Amino acid sequence: MVNHKCFVCGKIVKQDYTKKKIRCPYCGSKILYKPRTVSRKVEAV
Repeated sequence: MVNHKCFVCGKIVKQDYTKKKIRCPYCGSKILYKPRTVSRKVEAV
């Protein structure tokens, strides 16, 4: 399940809501993005 994040207010918008409308339910912004996870590289010694 992919959650989107509002670019303006920073709140998380659930995937169920984005299927119906492409707007933030909190502030009405049309700019939503998928936040990326930070990956770390582990070096072998």
